[in-house]
Amino acid sequence: MNRLSAAFARLKAEDRAGFVAYVMAGDPDAGASAALLDALPTAGADVIELGVPFTDPMADGAAIQAAALRALNAGMTLKGVLKLAAGFRAQHAETPLVLMGYANPFHAYGFSAFAADAARAGVDGVICVDLPPEEDAELRQALAENGVALIRLATPTTDDARLPRVVADTTGFVYYVSTTGVTGAATGAAAEVGAAVARIRAASGLPVAVGFGVRSPEQAAAIARAADAVVVGSAIVAANHDGGADAALKLVSELSGAVRGA
Repeated sequence: MNRLSAAFARLKAEDRAGFVAYVMAGDPDAGASAALLDALPTAGADVIELGVPFTDPMADGAAIQAAALRALNAGMTLKGVLKLAAGFRAQHAETPLVLMGYANPFHAYGFSAFAADAARAGVDGVICVDLPPEEDAELRQALAENGVALIRLATPTTDDARLPRVVADTTGFVYYVSTTGVTGAATGAAAEVGAAVARIRAASGLPVAVGFGVRSPEQAAAIARAADAVVVGSAIVAANHDGGADAALKLVSELSGAVRGA
């Protein structure tokens, strides 16, 4: 089993949802980012999403946009992100690590080279936000050849006609965007999320992680009762910027505790 499937199998055996923590690579700098990454599993992260900074993150709200610009201004590159990933993997053999980013940096790096280097760095999956299924064949094939999962997103507007195309060739898990709009703006109602998760799970046969707009322990617990995992990004990124790593890790501990308790 790869790390993602092993993690979700373990969560299922424990009869609980997982907690997925998103942080931006290189925010505020490479050293601080590496230290935060290293501390996330102990704070309660079952899976980590590492954001790849990009100048035009169209799916992200203000907190993650600002974090991406801070990281870029500090000199973070895709090669730097992979270096962070490799450093994390050297210390953490089991915690799955997923890169979340946009097509431009991956394409500029070269899909084949990126996939091979990501696998060598210990990356388990890639979410490419702005590359639809009709356009991701080259990236998907390169990742598959290197044993890295391509994780696609489903949204409230993904209807029954569209869903089979979205989940086809998706591996690892499906990321359900709980509301229309950008990251950190709002979260969907728990009842609606539960119905969507059941529909996606039935169509894909994969675990479903829910994110976009989850900020508080109460929201995280409500989503955890319906989903296989809960993703929090903007709130952690904002806490890291406002109060440093200690504040971010305190929030991760509170959120993961709420998910576990649900």
